[in-house]
Amino acid sequence: MPTIIIEGPPIKELEKKRRLAKEITEAVAKFYGYPKEKIHGLIKENPPENVIVAGELLIDRRRSKSDKST
Repeated sequence: MPTIIIEGPPIKELEKKRRLAKEITEAVAKFYGYPKEKIHGLIKENPPENVIVAGELLIDRRRSKSDKST
């Protein structure tokens, strides 16, 4: 059975998560040829203080960019 794992920034709106779950499941079902009931998934939300880009926390990189633009 396929397992979908999506990692990304938090999605605040529950309706958007529902739509993501539905559309991703439908796509995987289509390409694997499995019924939707056999497909499981996880949404792993990573806030910017938990993401590293080029050795820096994403939250710090964002602050640095906003400081430069002011």
